This record gives sequence, C-alpha cells and structure tokens, in this order.
Amino acid sequence: MEIVGLNLENVKKISELKNEDKWVREFREKSLEKFLGLQFPEFGPKLDIDFSKIIYYKANKIDQKIEKDWNNVLKPVVEELDSLGVLESEAHLGGMGVQYESEVIYHSMLEELQKKKVIFTSIEIAMKKYPELVKKYFGKIVNNGENKFSALNGAVFSGGSFIYVPPNTTLDRPLQSYFRINSRNMGQFERTLIIVDDNSDLHYIEGCTAPTYSESSLHAAVVEIYVGKNSKCRYSTIQNWAPNVYNLVTKRAVVAENGIMEWIDGNIGSKVTMKYPCCVLKGDNSQGTCITISVASKNQEQDSGARMIHIGKNTKSNIISKSIARNGGNATYRGKVLINSGAINSSSNVKCDTLILDEFSKSDTIPLNACYNLNSSIEHEATVAKISEDNLFYMMSRGISKERAIELIVLGFLEKFREELPMEYAVELNQLIKRNL
Repeated sequence: MEIVGLNLENVKKISELKNEDKWVREFREKSLEKFLGLQFPEFGPKLDIDFSKIIYYKANKIDQKIEKDWNNVLKPVVEELDSLGVLESEAHLGGMGVQYESEVIYHSMLEELQKKKVIFTSIEIAMKKYPELVKKYFGKIVNNGENKFSALNGAVFSGGSFIYVPPNTTLDRPLQSYFRINSRNMGQFERTLIIVDDNSDLHYIEGCTAPTYSESSLHAAVVEIYVGKNSKCRYSTIQNWAPNVYNLVTKRAVVAENGIMEWIDGNIGSKVTMKYPCCVLKGDNSQGTCITISVASKNQEQDSGARMIHIGKNTKSNIISKSIARNGGNATYRGKVLINSGAINSSSNVKCDTLILDEFSKSDTIPLNACYNLNSSIEHEATVAKISEDNLFYMMSRGISKERAIELIVLGFLEKFREELPMEYAVELNQLIKRNL
C-alpha cells in the first residue's frame, strides 16, 4: 500500500486507513492548509524537494498489526534489523518500538513498567486509547503552522511514539524507538509525544537509518516533550541516515518548575540536516542541556544546534556543540539563547568546537544570543581548529599509523558526547565515526 503525492485527497486517505477520530482528521487538514501557505526557511542549506514524488505512506499490509514477538514479523525485515544491531540492543532496554517505513511494526515493554502504569505505545494507538491525554499536549508544544515541515508532519504523520510516565515514577532502563526508511523517495513523518509527569525520570533513545539510493528521501519528524515539576527527561539520538536523505526535524520540550531536560543529539548521516532541539524553561529553577555532534563529509550539510528559551526565574541552560567537517563537508552550528525580562538570575553557557580535517571543508558558527534583564548572563565560546601536526607526529613516532592517529584524535574530540551515552551506544557511535572518517 503506497500513497504518493501531497493533496487533500491523500491526507484524507491516510486518516481513513488509520480509522482516526474527527479531531485528528481536522488537525491533518488544517496542517495541510498551513503547509501550502508556508515557504522554505530563509536560513540554512538550500532545499530541493519535489513534494509530488514523495511516498507519504507505505505499509506491507493495510491492516498492519503491531507485534510483540519477533517471530511474527516478516523474516526479511527481522534479518535486516538484526544486522543493524536492533534486536541485540533490546536486552538493555525497558521497552522498544520499531517503525519500518510508515508504520510501527513491533513494540514491547517490561512487565514491571506496565505495573507502574507507564504508557509506551504508538501515537495512533494512544489517540484511540487515551484521547483526552493526547489532546491535552498534542500540537500544543510544536504548532502545526510553525514552519513548513512541522506543518507537513501535521498533515501526513504516521507512526512515532507516545510515552506517559506517571507521577513519582523512575525508569531504571531506557525506552527506545528505532526508525527505518527502506524505499526510494520514501518520506517518514513520525510523531513523538512524551509526557514525564511530576517527580519522575525517563531516558528515551532514538535511532534512525536508511539505505543509500540515488533518489532523495525525506525525514520530517516532530517531537514534543513535557517535563513536569521536579522531573527529568533525557532524549538521546544517533541518526545515521544515508547521504540521500533530507533530515528536517522539529524538537521541543517545555520544562516545568525544578525540571531538567537533556538533549543528547548525534548527526552523522543525511544529505542535509536541519535540527535545533529546543528547551522552553518555563518553570522557575528549571534547567536545559543540549549536547550535539555533527559529522559532515562529502556532499553533506549538517546545519544543527540548539535553542534555549528562558522564561522562569533562576533558570539555567548549557549548550555544547562538537562539529567535524571532512572531504568538503559543511558543518554549521546555528543556535539561539533568549533570556526574557522576567527570567531574572538566569544563566546560559554555550560552547561550540569545530574540527576541520582538510582544506576543502567548511564550518560556520551562527549564534543568536539575547538577554533582556540585568540580572542574568550568557557566555558564548567558539573554537575552530585543524588536527595538530605536532600531535600527529608524536603519535606516529610511537608506531601509530596516521589513519589510526586521526581516528584517536577525533574520538577524543567527541569524548564529552560519548560519555553521555550508555556503554553499548557509545561503542556503536565509535564504529559509526570510524566508518565516516
């Protein structure tokens, strides 16, 4: 089952296939209307996307069932996911969801989390089983008319995760979702909504990949996160999209009083990435952190960074950006820190480091920092460097090859990011970095 092309008829068809309630269908239709009236972003990389050729929905079966047993998933799909390490990682998790093309095909969660009344399911199931809870937050943190790609997602979203962590609940193991594009000209538009209620704690991990085709694919996701009072949410993602994928994602969290939001964001693949995870520090004493890495190689533009909006008093934010450019790649940091007039006694620290591996590559740092009260502060530091010839000479004099020496220097440069990942994912990151050097 495939739906190609963007028009009202196809948007209605997606809604009909999912047997959605009226409010969801109306949200889609309004989103399409907004999409048609919006232009591409005026900043960042040039985008060359033919929306008429994109596959907006694809599933192996019309009545796609979410399985809890890998034995019931199509064998070729299981073998493919197993080769990517998806099945192996499940042993370290509290729950896992897997989306293949447009639909979630597999979902599991430990029984102990079910007893704690944690909800971890697809967004479509959540809309049917918990409509009032979903409606309270869905489309409220990221408006469907905010930018062209959030509007596109609102019109054609399919798959994605819904997580609700009840008050006074701590999850000892992360939850993970894995997203796979496996077709030419495929668009993937998952929608993730996470609610961490008061006095609770969640670590969520996301992984994304696609094979390489000559035709470009599009990934335009939306992530909305609500962090309650005295709660903490960590969202870790390593995306390794193929170099034909446009990765255009809107991610935002609203953080209540004494809450903590952490974005750990890795961008290694894709043709173009435009992604700026955001924390809206609404509550007093709330905190936001964003640690990102971007690796840009030949024909790649990684335009990424973070946004921190300070509204509450005594709020703190921290942005650490690590960029690597090689073989003519372009790695750009684009960030925004805004401390409002009422956010007194607040502070933000921004540190951007770039490592350029050859004379053909490029990196830019484009910050926008604004403080509107006299009792707060913003600190910004940016460095650009090449690999030191002295360091290379020293390591090679100890019998280390030049290739291995460069690899070690790069891994050391990324240490701050790697140490924030669980051990098994830090190992995976090491392998991805090595393959991309």
